[in-house]
Amino acid sequence: MNSLFISQHRYLLGISAVVISSILWGTTGTAATFAPQVSPLGIAAVSMGLGGLLQAIIAWRFIVRHRTSLLQSKRLVLLGAFNVAIYPLAFYSSMRLSGVAVGNVVSIGMAPIAAALIERCVDKHRITGRWLLGIIVGITGVICLATAKPSSSFISPSDSWYNILGITLGLVAAFTYAMYSWSAHRLIASGIPSQAAMGSVFGGGGVLLMPVLLLTGAPLLQTATNFGVGFYMAVVPMFLGYYLFGKGLTQIRASLATTITLLEPVVATLLAVTIVGEQLSTRGWLGICLISACLIIATIRKPRKPGKEVAFAPDTGTNTAYRSP
Repeated sequence: MNSLFISQHRYLLGISAVVISSILWGTTGTAATFAPQVSPLGIAAVSMGLGGLLQAIIAWRFIVRHRTSLLQSKRLVLLGAFNVAIYPLAFYSSMRLSGVAVGNVVSIGMAPIAAALIERCVDKHRITGRWLLGIIVGITGVICLATAKPSSSFISPSDSWYNILGITLGLVAAFTYAMYSWSAHRLIASGIPSQAAMGSVFGGGGVLLMPVLLLTGAPLLQTATNFGVGFYMAVVPMFLGYYLFGKGLTQIRASLATTITLLEPVVATLLAVTIVGEQLSTRGWLGICLISACLIIATIRKPRKPGKEVAFAPDTGTNTAYRSP
Protein backbone atom coordinates (compact mmCIF):
# COMPACT_ATOMS: atom_id res chain seq x y z
CA MET A 1 0.00 0.00 0.00
CA ASN A 2 2.84 2.35 0.90
CA SER A 3 4.71 1.64 -2.34
CA LEU A 4 1.51 2.26 -4.31
CA PHE A 5 1.06 5.62 -2.56
CA ILE A 6 4.67 6.61 -3.31
CA SER A 7 4.27 5.59 -6.95
CA GLN A 8 1.06 7.62 -7.28
CA HIS A 9 2.69 10.58 -5.54
CA ARG A 10 5.64 10.53 -7.96
CA TYR A 11 3.24 10.19 -10.89
CA LEU A 12 1.32 13.30 -9.81
CA LEU A 13 4.55 15.20 -9.22
CA GLY A 14 5.69 14.26 -12.72
CA ILE A 15 2.46 15.52 -14.25
CA SER A 16 2.64 18.72 -12.21
CA ALA A 17 6.21 19.38 -13.34
CA VAL A 18 5.30 19.03 -17.02
CA VAL A 19 2.17 21.16 -16.62
CA ILE A 20 4.19 23.94 -14.99
CA SER A 21 6.90 23.78 -17.66
CA SER A 22 4.29 23.99 -20.45
CA ILE A 23 2.67 27.02 -18.82
CA LEU A 24 6.07 28.70 -18.47
CA TRP A 25 6.87 28.14 -22.16
CA GLY A 26 3.50 29.59 -23.09
CA THR A 27 4.35 32.89 -21.36
CA THR A 28 7.37 33.77 -23.49
CA GLY A 29 5.54 35.70 -26.20
CA THR A 30 3.49 37.74 -23.76
CA ALA A 31 6.54 38.42 -21.57
CA ALA A 32 8.35 39.84 -24.61
CA THR A 33 5.58 42.41 -25.10
CA PHE A 34 6.61 44.11 -21.85
CA ALA A 35 9.92 45.11 -23.47
CA PRO A 36 8.82 46.58 -26.82
CA GLN A 37 12.04 48.60 -27.09
CA VAL A 38 14.00 45.35 -27.33
CA SER A 39 14.05 43.87 -30.82
CA PRO A 40 12.86 40.28 -31.30
CA LEU A 41 16.47 39.41 -32.13
CA GLY A 42 17.57 40.73 -28.73
CA ILE A 43 14.82 38.80 -26.97
CA ALA A 44 15.78 35.64 -28.88
CA ALA A 45 19.47 36.03 -28.09
CA VAL A 46 19.01 36.58 -24.37
CA SER A 47 16.44 33.79 -23.91
CA MET A 48 17.94 30.98 -25.97
CA GLY A 49 21.51 32.30 -25.79
CA LEU A 50 21.90 32.65 -22.03
CA GLY A 51 19.42 29.85 -21.38
CA GLY A 52 21.37 27.53 -23.67
CA LEU A 53 24.65 28.37 -21.96
CA LEU A 54 23.07 27.66 -18.56
CA GLN A 55 21.97 24.25 -19.82
CA ALA A 56 25.49 23.54 -21.07
CA ILE A 57 26.93 24.49 -17.68
CA ILE A 58 24.55 22.12 -15.89
CA ALA A 59 25.48 19.31 -18.31
CA TRP A 60 29.19 20.18 -18.40
CA ARG A 61 30.45 17.05 -16.65
CA PHE A 62 28.52 14.87 -19.13
CA ILE A 63 29.88 16.86 -22.07
CA VAL A 64 33.46 16.44 -20.82
CA ARG A 65 32.97 12.75 -20.11
CA HIS A 66 31.68 12.10 -23.65
CA ARG A 67 33.75 14.70 -25.53
CA THR A 68 35.37 12.06 -27.76
CA SER A 69 32.01 10.81 -29.03
CA LEU A 70 30.78 14.37 -29.48
CA LEU A 71 33.86 15.27 -31.52
CA GLN A 72 33.30 12.22 -33.71
CA SER A 73 29.76 13.49 -34.34
CA LYS A 74 30.74 17.15 -34.64
CA ARG A 75 28.73 17.66 -37.84
CA LEU A 76 25.51 16.70 -36.06
CA VAL A 77 26.45 18.85 -33.06
CA LEU A 78 27.12 21.87 -35.29
CA LEU A 79 23.95 21.26 -37.31
CA GLY A 80 21.90 21.13 -34.12
CA ALA A 81 23.62 24.21 -32.65
CA PHE A 82 23.06 26.20 -35.86
CA ASN A 83 19.33 25.42 -35.83
CA VAL A 84 19.09 26.17 -32.10
CA ALA A 85 20.48 29.63 -32.90
CA ILE A 86 18.16 30.27 -35.86
CA TYR A 87 15.00 29.00 -34.16
CA PRO A 88 14.47 31.78 -31.56
CA LEU A 89 15.38 34.50 -34.06
CA ALA A 90 12.59 33.32 -36.37
CA PHE A 91 10.21 32.47 -33.49
CA TYR A 92 10.25 35.85 -31.75
CA SER A 93 10.31 37.76 -35.04
CA SER A 94 7.22 35.81 -36.11
CA MET A 95 5.39 36.82 -32.94
CA ARG A 96 6.44 40.46 -33.36
CA LEU A 97 5.06 40.58 -36.91
CA SER A 98 1.96 38.38 -36.73
CA GLY A 99 1.15 38.57 -33.05
CA VAL A 100 1.84 36.30 -30.11
CA ALA A 101 -1.03 33.91 -30.75
CA VAL A 102 -0.43 33.33 -34.47
CA GLY A 103 3.38 33.21 -34.24
CA ASN A 104 3.35 30.73 -31.38
CA VAL A 105 0.73 28.41 -32.84
CA VAL A 106 2.38 28.28 -36.28
CA SER A 107 5.88 27.72 -34.87
CA ILE A 108 4.83 24.98 -32.44
CA GLY A 109 1.92 23.50 -34.36
CA MET A 110 3.78 22.99 -37.64
CA ALA A 111 6.90 21.48 -36.04
CA PRO A 112 5.56 17.89 -36.12
CA ILE A 113 4.92 18.21 -39.86
CA ALA A 114 8.44 19.53 -40.39
CA ALA A 115 9.81 16.64 -38.33
CA ALA A 116 7.88 14.12 -40.43
CA LEU A 117 9.17 15.61 -43.67
CA ILE A 118 12.76 15.62 -42.39
CA GLU A 119 12.49 11.98 -41.34
CA ARG A 120 10.93 11.10 -44.69
CA CYS A 121 13.67 12.81 -46.72
CA VAL A 122 16.68 11.88 -44.58
CA ASP A 123 15.76 8.67 -42.78
CA LYS A 124 13.33 7.40 -45.44
CA HIS A 125 10.57 6.92 -42.88
CA ARG A 126 7.15 6.22 -44.34
CA ILE A 127 4.51 8.95 -43.97
CA THR A 128 1.41 7.26 -42.60
CA GLY A 129 -2.20 8.17 -43.26
CA ARG A 130 -2.35 9.89 -39.87
CA TRP A 131 0.66 12.05 -40.75
CA LEU A 132 -0.83 12.88 -44.13
CA LEU A 133 -4.07 13.95 -42.45
CA GLY A 134 -2.07 16.10 -40.03
CA ILE A 135 -0.19 17.72 -42.91
CA ILE A 136 -3.43 18.56 -44.75
CA VAL A 137 -5.08 19.95 -41.61
CA GLY A 138 -1.96 21.95 -40.67
CA ILE A 139 -1.46 23.48 -44.11
CA THR A 140 -5.14 24.42 -44.24
CA GLY A 141 -4.74 26.15 -40.89
CA VAL A 142 -1.72 28.12 -42.11
CA ILE A 143 -3.66 29.24 -45.20
CA CYS A 144 -6.52 30.41 -42.97
CA LEU A 145 -4.11 32.42 -40.83
CA ALA A 146 -2.30 33.89 -43.83
CA THR A 147 -5.56 35.10 -45.38
CA ALA A 148 -7.15 36.28 -42.14
CA LYS A 149 -7.15 39.84 -40.88
CA PRO A 150 -3.78 40.44 -39.17
CA SER A 151 -3.93 40.32 -35.39
CA SER A 152 -2.81 43.19 -33.25
CA SER A 153 0.98 43.48 -33.04
CA PHE A 154 3.57 45.99 -31.96
CA ILE A 155 4.00 47.57 -35.37
CA SER A 156 0.30 47.73 -36.28
CA PRO A 157 0.77 46.64 -39.92
CA SER A 158 -1.35 48.50 -42.44
CA ASP A 159 -1.54 45.54 -44.79
CA SER A 160 -1.37 41.76 -44.75
CA TRP A 161 2.26 41.50 -45.84
CA TYR A 162 3.55 41.78 -42.28
CA ASN A 163 1.21 38.98 -41.28
CA ILE A 164 2.37 36.77 -44.17
CA LEU A 165 6.03 37.49 -43.36
CA GLY A 166 5.39 36.64 -39.72
CA ILE A 167 3.74 33.35 -40.64
CA THR A 168 6.63 32.55 -42.99
CA LEU A 169 9.10 33.12 -40.17
CA GLY A 170 6.89 30.90 -37.99
CA LEU A 171 7.33 28.14 -40.58
CA VAL A 172 11.11 28.72 -40.50
CA ALA A 173 10.96 28.40 -36.71
CA ALA A 174 8.99 25.15 -37.02
CA PHE A 175 11.58 23.70 -39.43
CA THR A 176 14.62 24.69 -37.34
CA TYR A 177 12.78 23.45 -34.24
CA ALA A 178 12.35 20.03 -35.85
CA MET A 179 15.87 20.10 -37.30
CA TYR A 180 17.72 20.62 -34.02
CA SER A 181 15.46 18.01 -32.43
CA TRP A 182 16.33 15.53 -35.20
CA SER A 183 20.04 16.26 -34.76
CA ALA A 184 19.85 15.68 -31.02
CA HIS A 185 17.89 12.48 -31.59
CA ARG A 186 20.58 11.17 -33.93
CA LEU A 187 23.26 11.98 -31.33
CA ILE A 188 21.34 10.13 -28.62
CA ALA A 189 20.67 7.20 -30.96
CA SER A 190 24.42 6.91 -31.55
CA GLY A 191 24.92 6.18 -27.86
CA ILE A 192 25.64 9.66 -26.48
CA PRO A 193 23.67 10.33 -23.25
CA SER A 194 20.89 12.87 -23.58
CA GLN A 195 22.55 15.22 -21.07
CA ALA A 196 25.72 15.44 -23.16
CA ALA A 197 23.86 15.64 -26.48
CA MET A 198 21.40 18.32 -25.44
CA GLY A 199 23.95 20.25 -23.39
CA SER A 200 26.37 20.46 -26.32
CA VAL A 201 23.69 21.35 -28.87
CA PHE A 202 22.07 24.04 -26.72
CA GLY A 203 25.42 25.30 -25.50
CA GLY A 204 26.67 25.59 -29.07
CA GLY A 205 23.52 27.47 -30.04
CA GLY A 206 24.01 29.78 -27.08
CA VAL A 207 27.55 30.57 -28.17
CA LEU A 208 26.36 31.34 -31.72
CA LEU A 209 23.75 33.74 -30.31
CA MET A 210 26.23 35.74 -28.24
CA PRO A 211 27.26 38.06 -31.15
CA VAL A 212 23.55 38.75 -31.77
CA LEU A 213 23.11 39.57 -28.10
CA LEU A 214 26.07 41.96 -28.18
CA LEU A 215 24.67 43.73 -31.27
CA THR A 216 21.02 43.90 -30.23
CA GLY A 217 20.97 43.50 -26.44
CA ALA A 218 21.80 47.07 -25.37
CA PRO A 219 18.11 48.00 -24.76
CA LEU A 220 17.96 45.16 -22.20
CA LEU A 221 20.15 47.31 -19.92
CA GLN A 222 18.33 50.61 -20.48
CA THR A 223 15.44 50.04 -18.07
CA ALA A 224 14.73 47.77 -15.12
CA THR A 225 11.69 46.39 -16.97
CA ASN A 226 13.70 45.41 -20.02
CA PHE A 227 16.37 43.79 -17.84
CA GLY A 228 13.70 41.93 -15.88
CA VAL A 229 12.12 40.60 -19.07
CA GLY A 230 15.49 39.37 -20.33
CA PHE A 231 16.31 37.75 -17.01
CA TYR A 232 12.89 36.10 -16.84
CA MET A 233 13.12 34.74 -20.39
CA ALA A 234 16.55 33.19 -19.87
CA VAL A 235 16.08 31.79 -16.38
CA VAL A 236 12.40 30.90 -16.01
CA PRO A 237 10.90 29.53 -19.28
CA MET A 238 14.18 28.50 -20.89
CA PHE A 239 16.18 27.13 -17.96
CA LEU A 240 13.64 26.30 -15.24
CA GLY A 241 11.02 25.15 -17.75
CA TYR A 242 13.37 22.63 -19.37
CA TYR A 243 14.64 21.50 -15.96
CA LEU A 244 11.10 20.77 -14.73
CA PHE A 245 10.24 18.95 -17.93
CA GLY A 246 13.29 16.73 -17.54
CA LYS A 247 12.26 15.93 -13.96
CA GLY A 248 8.73 15.17 -15.11
CA LEU A 249 9.96 12.70 -17.70
CA THR A 250 11.61 10.64 -14.96
CA GLN A 251 8.16 9.95 -13.46
CA ILE A 252 5.71 9.73 -16.39
CA ARG A 253 5.70 8.33 -19.91
CA ALA A 254 7.12 10.52 -22.66
CA SER A 255 3.89 10.13 -24.65
CA LEU A 256 1.85 11.50 -21.73
CA ALA A 257 4.32 14.34 -21.15
CA THR A 258 4.19 15.34 -24.80
CA THR A 259 0.40 15.39 -24.79
CA ILE A 260 0.45 17.67 -21.73
CA THR A 261 2.73 20.13 -23.56
CA LEU A 262 -0.18 20.90 -25.88
CA LEU A 263 -0.95 23.42 -23.13
CA GLU A 264 1.86 25.66 -24.43
CA PRO A 265 0.16 27.12 -27.55
CA VAL A 266 -3.15 27.22 -25.68
CA VAL A 267 -1.63 29.28 -22.87
CA ALA A 268 0.16 31.52 -25.39
CA THR A 269 -3.09 32.24 -27.24
CA LEU A 270 -5.11 32.91 -24.09
CA LEU A 271 -2.47 35.30 -22.73
CA ALA A 272 -2.20 37.07 -26.09
CA VAL A 273 -5.94 37.73 -26.15
CA THR A 274 -6.49 38.54 -22.45
CA ILE A 275 -3.28 40.44 -21.60
CA VAL A 276 -1.76 41.72 -24.86
CA GLY A 277 -5.21 42.53 -26.26
CA GLU A 278 -4.77 40.79 -29.61
CA GLN A 279 -7.86 40.27 -31.74
CA LEU A 280 -8.36 37.51 -34.27
CA SER A 281 -10.98 37.25 -36.96
CA THR A 282 -13.17 34.16 -37.23
CA ARG A 283 -10.90 32.83 -39.98
CA GLY A 284 -7.88 33.42 -37.76
CA TRP A 285 -9.44 31.43 -34.90
CA LEU A 286 -10.30 28.68 -37.38
CA GLY A 287 -6.66 28.58 -38.48
CA ILE A 288 -5.46 28.30 -34.88
CA CYS A 289 -7.96 25.50 -34.20
CA LEU A 290 -6.83 23.59 -37.30
CA ILE A 291 -3.14 23.89 -36.41
CA SER A 292 -3.93 22.81 -32.85
CA ALA A 293 -5.78 19.82 -34.29
CA CYS A 294 -2.73 19.09 -36.44
CA LEU A 295 -0.59 19.12 -33.31
CA ILE A 296 -2.93 16.70 -31.56
CA ILE A 297 -3.04 14.36 -34.57
CA ALA A 298 0.75 14.36 -34.79
CA THR A 299 1.35 13.91 -31.07
CA ILE A 300 -1.13 11.38 -29.68
CA ARG A 301 0.22 7.89 -30.20
CA LYS A 302 -0.78 4.34 -29.47
CA PRO A 303 0.50 3.04 -26.11
CA ARG A 304 4.00 1.63 -26.39
CA LYS A 305 5.16 -1.64 -24.95
CA PRO A 306 7.22 -1.40 -21.75
CA GLY A 307 10.86 -0.64 -22.43
CA LYS A 308 10.14 1.10 -25.72
CA GLU A 309 9.51 4.63 -24.56
CA VAL A 310 10.69 7.33 -26.92
CA ALA A 311 12.09 10.58 -25.59
CA PHE A 312 10.98 13.90 -26.98
CA ALA A 313 12.55 17.08 -28.17
CA PRO A 314 12.69 20.46 -26.52
CA ASP A 315 9.58 22.43 -26.96
CA THR A 316 8.16 20.67 -29.95
CA GLY A 317 6.20 17.70 -28.81
CA THR A 318 7.66 15.77 -31.71
CA ASN A 319 9.01 12.24 -31.50
CA THR A 320 12.67 13.15 -31.73
CA ALA A 321 14.84 13.88 -28.73
CA TYR A 322 14.80 14.34 -24.97
CA ARG A 323 13.58 17.76 -23.94
CA SER A 324 16.11 18.68 -21.32
CA PRO A 325 19.72 18.08 -20.43
